This record gives sequence, structure tokens and C-alpha cells, in this order.
Amino acid sequence: MIVSVHIADIGVRAVRAVLRERPRPGETPGLRYAETTLTGAIAAGPPKVRPGRAALLASWDDDAALDRFLAEDPLPQRLAGGWHVRLRPLRFSGSWGPMPVEIGPGAAEDEEDGPVAVLTLGQLRLRRALPFLRANSRAAGRAAADPAMAASVALARPPRFVGTFSLWQSASAMRRYAYGSAQPEHKEVVREHQAKPFHHEAGFLRCRPYGAQGTLDGQEPVAAAALAPRIP
Repeated sequence: MIVSVHIADIGVRAVRAVLRERPRPGETPGLRYAETTLTGAIAAGPPKVRPGRAALLASWDDDAALDRFLAEDPLPQRLAGGWHVRLRPLRFSGSWGPMPVEIGPGAAEDEEDGPVAVLTLGQLRLRRALPFLRANSRAAGRAAADPAMAASVALARPPRFVGTFSLWQSASAMRRYAYGSAQPEHKEVVREHQAKPFHHEAGFLRCRPYGAQGTLDGQEPVAAAALAPRIP
């Protein structure tokens, strides 16, 4: 199993088309799960939507299935001017029924070797939307200010799907943000969710990025993360 994330600035009208063109397992060979989404910035304060930027999140049997999709399906052609990255799952917590996650052998040993990507996936409880946004704003502001985070995108498909994609210089840098005592905001959100869940279902997937193509905001984020000086 592999995961792919595709992000592109295509204009507001084209974003609407992408939301309608979500690929479906059973109709696309080798596809296990797909979501097409609106995007925004991970930052403190109210959600900051990028109305002309779309994203596709998908999981696949293998690289050959993704290669076939990229070559033959019209949707990736709409997103071809942006950036996409392939992700190999390392760790998973929570649950996400639409996308059963398979962790390959040796994943834990591979975790510290270079940049890591994190996907959060949530099926929002609408009555908990405002508490979720307030809590998420605190953690998002801290993440956006962290110099070890190389790239990030908020994902949403109203009314219920919410998620994030973030790329970090290393697993240790990501863990320092998520669990370190000097930055408690993320841990506070986790405690609030455990006490009174924001989501009907939520999953947290850590991955090794590889096979990136294109650019996002003027750079190729995986290469930038690998080359950046490590944050002590």
C-alpha cells in the first residue's frame, strides 16, 4: 500500500470540477481510497481558505497503480501543474474505515531517516465544529511557527471531512511539536478530543515521503526539508 497527495493551484472553477471528479475504488484500477478537497493554510486564527487550490488524497495498491492513474485519468491532468508526493506508511493511530492502513515490515526502523509526512483525517461532528476550530487554531498556530515544518496544507470537503498534510524535517522534530513539554498546544487538543471527541472517526498517519514531483509555493518541499539545517 502507498498513499499519494496531489496539490495544485488551478482556479476556482476548476476546483469545483475537481471536487465533482473524485475517483472511486472499483472504477479506478488499484485505487483503495480517494478524497478531493478544498485547501487552506495551517495557521492560528479562523480558517484561511485557498479558493483556487485543490488537493487529491488517495491510497493505492502500489506504485504501478498510481503510475497508471497519472498516465490515463483526466483528473491528474487538471492537477499536473502543481505538486504531488508518494508516501509510504510508517505508523498509524486512531481509525479511518474508508482507508484501511497497511504498515510494511521494517517501517519503524526507517522512521528516523530523513523527512516525514503526517496526514490527519477527521469526520467532523457538526455540533463540535466550533470547539474543534478553536482548539485547532491554537495547535495550528504553533505548528505554523515551527521552523522544522517544511510544508503544510489544511484539507476540507464540507460538511464533514477535515484533514491536514504536513511535512517535517524529521520524526524527532515532529514529535517535539506534537508531544514536547515546551509546546503543549497539540497535547491539549488531543486531551480535549479524548474527553469529548470532535470527530465521529479520526486517523493519524505518519509516512516516509518519496517520488515527489513539481513544486508547491515555489519549492519542492521534500528536497527542501532534506537539505535544510536540522533544528536542534
